[in-house]
Amino acid sequence: MPRVVVHVMPKPEILDPQGKAVAAALPRLGFEGIASVRQGKRFELEIEGEVTDEVLASLRDAATTLLSNPVIEDVVSIDVEGSADGKAQA
Repeated sequence: MPRVVVHVMPKPEILDPQGKAVAAALPRLGFEGIASVRQGKRFELEIEGEVTDEVLASLRDAATTLLSNPVIEDVVSIDVEGSADGKAQA
């Protein structure tokens, strides 16, 4: 069964307090050399049947209207896992 993974990130101009908190904690835990952190969301959707261009278009609509808040977030990628052709859409 193919899985579609949708990655959503805050827009660059939006403050990311969770990312800042993680970035501040990393050096305290001994992880050095990380300049910044942005925290986003990952959605995994299992698809019935074949992932066609029409299905991807419908999923992009769902991602931009339900899975993300278009005012403050961008849909960064929509990737297909578990398909024969490894089809992906950025």
